[in-house]
Amino acid sequence: MTTASTAGAPSRERVAWHAINWRKAHRIVQRLQARIVKATQEGRWNKVKALQRLLTRSFSGKALAVKRVTENQGKRTPGVDGAIWNTPAKKASAIQSLHQRGYRPLPLRRLYIAKKNGKKRPLGIPAMLDRAQQALHLLALDPVAETLADPNSYGFRKQRSAADAIEHCHQVLSLHGGAQWILEGDIRSCFDAISHEWLLAHIPMDKVILRKWLKAGFMEQAVLYPTEAGTPQGGICSPVLANLALDGLERKLRERYPKATARSRKAQVNLARFADDFIITGRTKALLEQEVRPLVEQFLRERGLELSAEKTRITHIEEGFDFLGQHVRKYHDGKVLIKPSRAAVAALLTKVRTIVKANKQATPGYLINILNPVIRGWANYHCHVASKQTFRAVDNAIFLTLWHWAKRRHPKKAKRWVKDKYFYAIGERTWVFCGERTGPDGQPRQVQLRFAARVPRERHSKIKGAANPYDPAWEIYFEQRTTAKMIDTLKGQRTLFQLWKEQKGNCPVCNQTITEETGWHEHHIIWRSHGGGNELENRVLLHPNCHQQVHSQRLEVVKPRP
Repeated sequence: MTTASTAGAPSRERVAWHAINWRKAHRIVQRLQARIVKATQEGRWNKVKALQRLLTRSFSGKALAVKRVTENQGKRTPGVDGAIWNTPAKKASAIQSLHQRGYRPLPLRRLYIAKKNGKKRPLGIPAMLDRAQQALHLLALDPVAETLADPNSYGFRKQRSAADAIEHCHQVLSLHGGAQWILEGDIRSCFDAISHEWLLAHIPMDKVILRKWLKAGFMEQAVLYPTEAGTPQGGICSPVLANLALDGLERKLRERYPKATARSRKAQVNLARFADDFIITGRTKALLEQEVRPLVEQFLRERGLELSAEKTRITHIEEGFDFLGQHVRKYHDGKVLIKPSRAAVAALLTKVRTIVKANKQATPGYLINILNPVIRGWANYHCHVASKQTFRAVDNAIFLTLWHWAKRRHPKKAKRWVKDKYFYAIGERTWVFCGERTGPDGQPRQVQLRFAARVPRERHSKIKGAANPYDPAWEIYFEQRTTAKMIDTLKGQRTLFQLWKEQKGNCPVCNQTITEETGWHEHHIIWRSHGGGNELENRVLLHPNCHQQVHSQRLEVVKPRP
């Protein structure tokens, strides 16, 4: 068994999946991506094309593409061919199947998911091979997309989040004498309506491959339907293609309203965009209606898109508006406050009540294990805004739901008996919903329901607009942000944070950063089955795939020096 040694030519030999040198693969791909960024910045498009071709034909790029599609959330969801790559042998074979010559994508498998307004959103699920091809070409396309992206576009981009978009809103709306009117924009069926002609003319990637993806069609109830427009929601490349189509709107606005001029300061036009949802601020309603909105409509029309009449409106800041699950409003004292929106609160409570109702006979410990991730995830999303009162109201509503659940289980028991059975006093907190679950050691342990109000509320530090995760010049900046984020993630888990810090945040096997998104496993350097202990000196954090590789190949892991 051999591993590829060069970036330019793919290996012709079959390689064992767990024998791949992932540290070398990441290093080769990252070096090529950095060169693509540099060539893009210099406007050397022939060089960009040559480097993209080199990356998409490299063994390292193909291996990382297969790794991505076999580790993400959709790894067990097949396409129309029903195939999934769930064994090391299938993953190794998949690397050899990633070639451009003779490649023909299969139609997408059409699924539907419910939207908030009661309608259904179509999803297109590609086959595993097509997903891997998209992931491979995305390795070469995303560095270009990040280099060309609008500074205040935050959706579906590495190291950016909705919290950045919300913080940007707060900054531009909190300025003294700032903008008073907001254009709330929503693009009608953005992913389904983008012009194929525009994409083929402007997206800097292999046009033959792109055309095949766009024209692959989809299968619904065994019937093949053609695709004449749009990029399918569900494809790995779709968010980046949509972002590339919408990038340039902020530049258009800046051309009309340059920052350095009195006209711009008077107009106070600023954009914040997350995928196809965006807001644009303005000094007056007339400015947004007569100048900004026509400019946006013209920009979208060139791409085959249009604004949604029912969702696009112009609002005064004192009325407030909802954006990305938050409610933004300026109050009479001149303060701009951002709080969780009523719709976001209602959606959480509906989900909690549905879970509780579906588990009438479940044990308290089992119910707590289901509810805690829901509450924690929702609270973490909203912890960067003025959410203290909202969190308390949410905790109270969840308590009432669980109190009714407990009383319904024991209709003949007194309220005091029910309270003593399910609710405990822990420290200064009373009425804490508790139960028991079996721990890793096989022993029962007490688990507690999380309080949203116990999640620390901290102001989010917005990412710099020019920051590019593929540009080596920004490497230290992103390392600092990753460290700060992991400190928040591992807060209260002192042992895990100590291990992460000793390793400088990197996996000892592949030397890539361990983050909440990548996940991690604890590995015992001397295996416990060989007599190894549980002390810190014998433990390291590894990526899940790296952990499997260590055990499969019986590799020796050396604990990094702090």
